[in-house]
Amino acid sequence: MKLQGKTALVTGASRGIGQAIAFELAKHGIKRLLLVARNQQRLADIAVDIEAMGVEVIPLVVDLTDRIQVNVVISQAWRDYGQIHLLINCAGVAHQAPFLQSKLPHVQEEIAINLLGMYNVTRLIARRMVSQREGTIVNVSSLMGKVAAPTMSTYSATKFAILGFTQALRGELASHNVRVISLLPTLTDTDMVRDLELFRWMVPMSPQRVAQALIRGIERDKHEIIIGWQSQLAVWGSYLVPRLVEQVIQLASPLANPKPSWLRIGARG
Repeated sequence: MKLQGKTALVTGASRGIGQAIAFELAKHGIKRLLLVARNQQRLADIAVDIEAMGVEVIPLVVDLTDRIQVNVVISQAWRDYGQIHLLINCAGVAHQAPFLQSKLPHVQEEIAINLLGMYNVTRLIARRMVSQREGTIVNVSSLMGKVAAPTMSTYSATKFAILGFTQALRGELASHNVRVISLLPTLTDTDMVRDLELFRWMVPMSPQRVAQALIRGIERDKHEIIIGWQSQLAVWGSYLVPRLVEQVIQLASPLANPKPSWLRIGARG
């Protein structure tokens, strides 16, 4: 897919990976950006910076878990600004805790935002892409969508689900000239995870590196974008020696630390 002259919608665009993707799209010739998040002030600040790069920016303040609000705002944006060629589902939330200490409201929030929020937006935009026989959808999963992590059970479950959803959607929409891509970053240095009890041996990458890898993947028509040697090693290891990978993850887990500090992480885009 060539980005020049196209319109993209990015959810979770007010911070972290979503924000980095928005700036990277602007650098690569995108014509118009629809930026979706709940934080109006952060969206407005980002819009000013990207507009200075010569890109039209439309901030859309939306709660993705509110289906009616999503329908109204996205439908109006499509009517006012024309076809959306690229959808990037990046909004997400994560909570860390051992499963036996997990809290139901946190579990419900992860499912509501990571899965249902993505579904609400995708359902609306995919139908329009199919009718116009053109479009690309990117769903941001995680390395934890391939290799589950202790203390992140629900988050891992949602990221596994995103990969299944993406694969199914790819098969359904291919005949309509709509591509569906999964992006799998490893641990990324964003404000969502800076208070996370880190796993041993994991070196966070920058959001900019994730965004750059996404752009390369889109331009090269990849259907799955796995970023970083650690991710590649973990994925191949899980296929070839799954039991060994599970043991390594268990050793790397905060559960193996002598004095774990269970922290809530819940930054939202």
